[in-house]
Amino acid sequence: MSEIVIAMGILAIVLTVAALASGVVERAPLSFPMIFLGLGFLVGPLGLNWLQIDVHNRMLEVVATVSLALVLFLDAVNLQVDELRRDWYVPVLTLGPGTLLIIAGVAGVAWWLTEATPIEALLLGAILASTDPVVLRDVIRDPRIPRSVRRALSIEAGTNDIVVLPIVLILIAVLRGSAGSVGEWAIFLGQLLVLSPIVGLTVGGLGAWLMGRADAAFGIRREYQALYGIGLVLAAYAAGTFVRGDGFLAAFFAGLAISLFNVSLCDCFLDYGEVTAEMMMLLAFVLFGAVLSTLLGTIPLAPTLVLAALALVLIRPGALYLVLLRARMSTAARLFLGWFGPRGLNSLLLALLAVQAGVPNAEWLLALAGAVVVISVVAHGASATPIAALYGRRVAAPGETLAEERESTFVGLFDDDPNDVARLSPDELHALLAGPSPPVVLDVRSRAEYERDAGQIPGSVRVPSDHLDEWLASAPRDRLVVAYCT
Repeated sequence: MSEIVIAMGILAIVLTVAALASGVVERAPLSFPMIFLGLGFLVGPLGLNWLQIDVHNRMLEVVATVSLALVLFLDAVNLQVDELRRDWYVPVLTLGPGTLLIIAGVAGVAWWLTEATPIEALLLGAILASTDPVVLRDVIRDPRIPRSVRRALSIEAGTNDIVVLPIVLILIAVLRGSAGSVGEWAIFLGQLLVLSPIVGLTVGGLGAWLMGRADAAFGIRREYQALYGIGLVLAAYAAGTFVRGDGFLAAFFAGLAISLFNVSLCDCFLDYGEVTAEMMMLLAFVLFGAVLSTLLGTIPLAPTLVLAALALVLIRPGALYLVLLRARMSTAARLFLGWFGPRGLNSLLLALLAVQAGVPNAEWLLALAGAVVVISVVAHGASATPIAALYGRRVAAPGETLAEERESTFVGLFDDDPNDVARLSPDELHALLAGPSPPVVLDVRSRAEYERDAGQIPGSVRVPSDHLDEWLASAPRDRLVVAYCT
């Protein structure tokens, strides 16, 4: 059977199964990565043997490349730069050190447990430090979780790879011995860390600006604007690669340019781009499942299980707990954030980069990373629904309002005491409401307090405190706003 027919059959399975299973996944302790990795094992060489594929397969390379470029671009586009602009140092100082601690911790354990050299262990640590937005998707969309916690996970998923990717590429170059002298290293780092971002910012900013001008002048149909957005992703990747930089870094900065320069792509692109990325990622999970079904037998079982357990249960939660000590949040929130940093498709894609670059022992490193990913996908996929429900009940429990529920942004968790604000007495508010220009009154009580006593000040607007940012985006600018809580 030809590769074209096989590819079409796999794509058909991905699209139909994803649609049919979506309702079940939302209600059960399941996730799409679990389903499609399992499907890859089923149709792979050790299962039904419908799909015979190895790490050097061209279809896997194309699907993996397009998936990672789209994910990086969309992560950057979806970053709320305005939210981060004022206190950009907060995620830099917390998530940056957190990522480095995870890399160091996983590398130390891998060097201790396996036969990896120190550089190979560091590469494995960087690969497994990547946070997967696909597995996090259901948690990030869960309205029971305070927005500040969801934003922390979203920001990490959106920015984590921009920390990890350069480290991975530099370690790959070290293992390959592709840059030797100081001059060669200077050129390599310049292409990677300077030229790639410049190319990406140029392609993304100029491309979005051109579409905006063309749409204003001629009226471009939405479906073509959506296709244009996909074209920008591919153009950024191709341009970054053409100048001998890195296409993936260029794709990320192309997306970041759209947010930084306040240019806009049609919302139809975000919808279409996310659907396309989802399709490519699920297809990649199937292909990787088939590949891993043969690779996992080449690595020792006991050390791999210990590595996975320490990486998922100790190193990641411990690192995040340390860097979030200064944040105003409950212990439950810190533990929640520490647990939901799963390894998934991004880790597999980064490991595949080492294979494509011809790094020695790269397939062995992919097998180790793949084993941790499989365990992570199962553990986090099965626990996402029950743990989110448990934390949601903790948030809604009567008698206490958690600190994270009072904030709508991640950076707000690091602000000074929110009680240091101007206050009005009930009599003063009553006088204002009776005056010629009454204020807008917001009921920002916690979920638990609102459910316990649903009565409101007459005419007030119910806005949970962690949703204030969304309300403020369309709030009246000519009226005083008064918020009240418990």
